[in-house]
Amino acid sequence: MNSAELKKHFIEKYGESSRELRIFHAPGRVNLIGEHIDYNGGYVLPAALEFGTTLILRARNDDEIHFASTNLSYEGSIPRGEIGKNKTDEWVDYPVGVLVELAKKEVYPTSGYDLLYHGEIPNGAGLSSSASIEVVTGYAFLTIEKQATDTVEIALLSQRAENNYVGVNCGIMDQFAVANGAADHAILLMCDTLEYRKVPFRTGAYKLVIGNTNKRRGLVDSAYNERRSQCAEALSILQQQEPTLEYLAQLDEARFGELQHHIADETVRRRAQHVVEENARVLASVDALAAHDLAAFGQLMNASHDSLRDLYEVSCTELDVMVEEARRISGTLGARMTGAGFGGCTVSLVHEDDVERFVQEVGEAYQTRTGLEASFYVCKAGDGVKELKEDE
Repeated sequence: MNSAELKKHFIEKYGESSRELRIFHAPGRVNLIGEHIDYNGGYVLPAALEFGTTLILRARNDDEIHFASTNLSYEGSIPRGEIGKNKTDEWVDYPVGVLVELAKKEVYPTSGYDLLYHGEIPNGAGLSSSASIEVVTGYAFLTIEKQATDTVEIALLSQRAENNYVGVNCGIMDQFAVANGAADHAILLMCDTLEYRKVPFRTGAYKLVIGNTNKRRGLVDSAYNERRSQCAEALSILQQQEPTLEYLAQLDEARFGELQHHIADETVRRRAQHVVEENARVLASVDALAAHDLAAFGQLMNASHDSLRDLYEVSCTELDVMVEEARRISGTLGARMTGAGFGGCTVSLVHEDDVERFVQEVGEAYQTRTGLEASFYVCKAGDGVKELKEDE
């Protein structure tokens, strides 16, 4: 749905007014490489996508703030003076949580507003639909209330909204990538310190193909907690040999090789091995991109998936099948699961001449082998949050 269609939809819903319509957009994100190492002091390499969440809003003549979506039937409204007083456990808690965090910074809506959200990100696919909603809301209200729009602070504010109001203990990567993305760039991010730099991701004739397994993700919370506990156990053991060690990812592969025998539990040792090697893969992938070596980058993607499957054990049959079938296509340089695992999406780097065949053949093989129908999204790395002008 383009801006003109969204405006029409907005006016059909809220009616005509002489007040100005403003349109903002925040992307989804995909993590290109660097999975399950953010909480172990490692680097991640996410990129913003070209599609995401569009917010169109307009001031009202009263104090009501109205929320509606083109994707979801639930609608809500609250008086300005009662923001955050009543949770709904519906999608509107995400933007309301942002308004709550803005109020803590003494940024308040100066009037009522009508808001209409249009999302292009499938819910539950692991492409950060919630972060996209949060970031576009924060950026929009800071802009219309003529406040500074520091995108790092917007990312942090959005994370706090999800942690404190919605009640989801997410990390910072999603909101950070959504807020700070740039076209044809990935972001090398150290989640613990927010040290980051934008890395050129110029893929030329190659496209990102995101494959949604449409497998409902199970076990994610319990498995996540278990993996964190196992990593903490490995760290505690290794700190007896390296007292200054703060995170597993601070070890290079050679030093880990010298110390790993101290970890008696094979499962715990494999978890730590994934962390150390995955962090090395992220840094190697940045070098590969700098050298314009997409083939090397693709091989690192492959190795990342294999490690997540075999060492960290957070993949599943559906993800593995999609990756296997993706790698059968001659134009595929690399394919891996992305996100927490046990369902969700894969990301592949595919030559543009093979994309159509990729979607057809991988989709057919995946359905034959799993009984599920996959969804595919072909895109490039896109911009972070911004206000859209008339022609966008």
